[in-house]
Amino acid sequence: MSTDSVRRRNESAWLLPNPRTQVRTPWKLREQMRRFDDREELDAVIVGVGAGGGVLSQRLARRGWRVAALDAGPFWDPDEDWVSDEAGSHALYWTEPRLIGGRDPVPLGSNNSGRGVGGSTVHYAGYTPRFHPSDFATATRDGVGADWPIGYEALRPHYADLEEELPVAGQAWPWGDPHGYPHSPHPVSGGGEIFLAGCRRLGIPARVGPVAITNGVMGNRPHCIYRGFCLQGCKVNAKASTLVTHIPDALARGAEIRDSSMVTRVEIGADGRASGVVYRRGGVERRQRARMVILCCYSIETPRLLLNSACGRFPDGLCNDFDLVGRYLMVQGAPQTAGRFAEEVRMYKAPPPEVSTEAFYETDPAKDYRRGFSVQTVSPLPITWSEHVAAQGHWGEVLREYMRDYVHWVTLGALCEFLPLPDNRVTLAGESDQHGLPVAHFSYSQCDNDRKLLAAATDVMTHILEAAGAEETVTIQRYAHLMGGARMGADERSGVVDANLRSFAVDNLFICDGSVAPTQGSANPALTIMALAARLADHLAPRR
Repeated sequence: MSTDSVRRRNESAWLLPNPRTQVRTPWKLREQMRRFDDREELDAVIVGVGAGGGVLSQRLARRGWRVAALDAGPFWDPDEDWVSDEAGSHALYWTEPRLIGGRDPVPLGSNNSGRGVGGSTVHYAGYTPRFHPSDFATATRDGVGADWPIGYEALRPHYADLEEELPVAGQAWPWGDPHGYPHSPHPVSGGGEIFLAGCRRLGIPARVGPVAITNGVMGNRPHCIYRGFCLQGCKVNAKASTLVTHIPDALARGAEIRDSSMVTRVEIGADGRASGVVYRRGGVERRQRARMVILCCYSIETPRLLLNSACGRFPDGLCNDFDLVGRYLMVQGAPQTAGRFAEEVRMYKAPPPEVSTEAFYETDPAKDYRRGFSVQTVSPLPITWSEHVAAQGHWGEVLREYMRDYVHWVTLGALCEFLPLPDNRVTLAGESDQHGLPVAHFSYSQCDNDRKLLAAATDVMTHILEAAGAEETVTIQRYAHLMGGARMGADERSGVVDANLRSFAVDNLFICDGSVAPTQGSANPALTIMALAARLADHLAPRR
């Protein structure tokens, strides 16, 4: 990887303060940030500054666009706002009221919603695999799910660019579209060694990485110090989040990041086009005019905002002529299985996703289910570990004994590709939030294929741990990433947006987040959301 070529397209890593100063936040950039007037008609207003909105802000600002990106949460300062403490990290999550239902309700919050500049990339684990080529054509290949209106090749160059900008560290990747990574793999901890040993004994291929964590210095971003608090906000700026990988360059190129700004409605003019957004900041309702509106609010808040933007032209919700907004919302099944070993392991002394395998990712014709799952180390910290133990029905002295035994356990996690179903959806509830807006209601139910994937993934994780010498195993059933809810389609009857993420109903309204995905694969979605944003920027403002 040539750092010069990275720096020419994204200077963020070099705009951060030198780590020797013991300051991680580029205060001068923030103080000198361009500030637009609400009455100015901007080239674009972006709603949400996470994986999609962060990359898009940087790309468009680089090309001279007048852009303001609004986020409901704060503009984080890693030095002051983040702590090496599980309980102290809850402010990173979107914890405002939401209702859940269905046969298999999905808890919302810490592992699937972000709040503040950087979004969920602030508290994700940094695991950044690509989607496979098969993910874009599951209906054609496997008879389930849906085909995307774009193929893998449309995102391939953006995957490669972003892997350099984050940067991603890992071994050469043999699955999907085989490729390498710009940084070499990180050293493996005891938990990763156990995972690799179990896989070797079972003949399962496994690899170290890929994680968006510097292995060495990049610009003013230091090497990872393996403190294990990746999900609580990286205080040293080694783990990639758009807060450190894209926002500094966006600010330097003239973008405005407007924090603590809750967008409540997209406004539609008499001509049927979006004219801007209504938002609340400091208790005051304001409007930002723009010739283009781009929603990057993710799979719950994007559908909710569209539904809350109902108007005379769109009485059932913006862009909802065919009752597709909020539908086909997916969540990855994410069971975790832990094994106890006689020796102390201390699984927390490393990035949570160290080692992984995608050997079970694709459909196996010999199985009675379609699609598949991936497996990786996850390394929960003690509070989360206590939830694993309590899920087994252990309380009192038994629970305390499991907690004292924490350093002997290794935990693996699976990501199962649950299928998109029309009745898994976001609607508006009767309850309102602090702004007087109806909150989201998310109804979710698994299908038979989903349940079979869960069982298969749990069996594989148990076998890996037992092959490595585990004396005892326990499993907790849980969910991970959200995708879908405003998906891409070939036409307005199959999707909310087209192949270029433009709304079929409003031609200057775009959506660029995980909600546009027709399927979700068995890969963590952050890198794909970023790649979609980079591709959209090229469509809107081609590189010269």
